[in-house]
Amino acid sequence: MKVVVHIDEASRWRKALESAFPDATVVTSEAAANERQNADYLAVWQPPEWLLAEQTQLKGIINLGAGVDALLATPGLPAGVPIVKLRDAGMAEPMADYVLYGVLHFYRGFDDYARQQQGAHWHPRPLPDKAEWPVAILGLGAIGQQVAQALAGAGFPVCGWSRHAKHIEGVDCHHGEAGLNAVLGRARTLVTLLPDTAETRGLLDAGRLAQLPEGATLINPGRGALIDERALLDALGDGTAHGHLRGALLDVFTTEPLPAASPLWHHPRVAITPHVSAPTPLDGAIHQVIGYLRTFEAGDTPATVNPGAGY
Repeated sequence: MKVVVHIDEASRWRKALESAFPDATVVTSEAAANERQNADYLAVWQPPEWLLAEQTQLKGIINLGAGVDALLATPGLPAGVPIVKLRDAGMAEPMADYVLYGVLHFYRGFDDYARQQQGAHWHPRPLPDKAEWPVAILGLGAIGQQVAQALAGAGFPVCGWSRHAKHIEGVDCHHGEAGLNAVLGRARTLVTLLPDTAETRGLLDAGRLAQLPEGATLINPGRGALIDERALLDALGDGTAHGHLRGALLDVFTTEPLPAASPLWHHPRVAITPHVSAPTPLDGAIHQVIGYLRTFEAGDTPATVNPGAGY
């Protein structure tokens, strides 16, 4: 068995896989071309086109992250090769922490207090009842479900939307176009955790952002392509006063790193983090990859990505 690894810290992955499979050949994408070719498996994150082009006998591709949009968009991706991805692998807990922080940031008015500090103003805000702060989550996959339950456990009313009907304890679940309209109309904070697919790309355009209640807030730790960034800036206003939306916490963007010229950097109602909401814990991810390889080598196929659906 030959495995080629392409990711930051690839040498750590290589050593762990060599330990688990002492009879295998495990190399990184930095190895010589003749060492990389004819691999049985690729374990990769955002692989270059040339790495895919070198392979002629792949049995499987393991995507070293939960989002597969970058992999599926890579030119030369071989047709018919099973693709599997990391499924949670310990990412749900840090994602829930990030989203809960964002909700509390707006719920407790810390965005307004930060602006007050700039002018040395002392104006305590009344604390709203959590029951009056509904949070809507778009995307109820494995991570979205745990985020929703964490918010519900913190006392916030939570509604969620997915393409297909789901039932989650403590969460008011909706699906379909009518369900999307319903959750948008209720959200004081909207959280986007959908994958990047043809159906979700640009989902939050000017029309859908306008469906949010006046003064609503937005948290996006999912995929940058879900949001029309120009429409979001218009909805936030010029920064001197509230637009239709009060503020946004953004972790992902259409182009990453976010270009220095983007007006999002300097908008006073936008908080930016550099795609850090749910880093993949290395130990949990490696354990999952080892399991995938053992399943493949046993002649079985793990649960695979549907390239047509995008996840």
